[in-house]
Amino acid sequence: MLNQLIEQLQTNVWFFYTVIIFLGLTVGSFLNVIIYRLPVMLDREWTQQCHDYLQHDATDTETRAEKFNLSYPPSTCPQCQHKIRAWENIPVISYIMLGGKCSHCKTPISIQYPLVETVTAILSVFVAWHFGATAQTMAALILTWSLVALTMIDAQKQILPDNITQPLLWLGIIVNIPKLFTSIESSVTGAIAGYLILWFIYHLFRILTGKEGMGYGDFKLLAALGAWMGWEMLPLIIVLSSVVGAIIGIAMIVFRKHDKGVPIPFGPYLAIAGWIAFLWGPQITRAWLG
Repeated sequence: MLNQLIEQLQTNVWFFYTVIIFLGLTVGSFLNVIIYRLPVMLDREWTQQCHDYLQHDATDTETRAEKFNLSYPPSTCPQCQHKIRAWENIPVISYIMLGGKCSHCKTPISIQYPLVETVTAILSVFVAWHFGATAQTMAALILTWSLVALTMIDAQKQILPDNITQPLLWLGIIVNIPKLFTSIESSVTGAIAGYLILWFIYHLFRILTGKEGMGYGDFKLLAALGAWMGWEMLPLIIVLSSVVGAIIGIAMIVFRKHDKGVPIPFGPYLAIAGWIAFLWGPQITRAWLG
């Protein structure tokens, strides 16, 4: 059944890309839900754990006030609590139809929502164009969507949730058992080396400066990228992420849009560098080596 579907997509290229665009927009809409709700869910969970550990009664706190997950409560306008109807939740199109405002109270809707949907669709097309109608595309799309969610969450909340990084790491090893992207030996070695490299840099930086240069979520993200691509891509990912991070960080400070004392999350740069290396790593390495 799956092979027949892949064959049909291979013979009808335009239909294939249409499906990918539709899928990317739809998943992008769901990623917006994850980006907003997952940090809130984690915050409530951690707060509840603290209350339980300290044996405090958290009955009246927000952690037990209302059920809150990725599907409940239904999406509403944060200003007037107007429930978002189905026609108001069509990726990108609804934003344009509504003029970027709530249909009830006319409060502006964050541009993040159509941007995430659009970027997710564009990245999905790049993946489909690179790998074609193959099993590699199906796996690569999951990696791409996960990196989009991690980038946005870390940029906004400076956390890389284990709920995403750990399953991503194990999935990277699983898909490489049949050598989908690299050998299983390289995948396992990449996961181990990816974690230990940043772990070593973290502790060395802390010893030399007395400060923490990154979080443990960064270790897990690089380990996941190593599991997907193998240890051979780790040097390129680290170099690319450092260059991108330095350029953006300096630009933010120079243009006075970021206080020097406020930490800059490293996860988005790892995710961007990892995605670039995933698609074009060998070509970049060959070009660099002449």
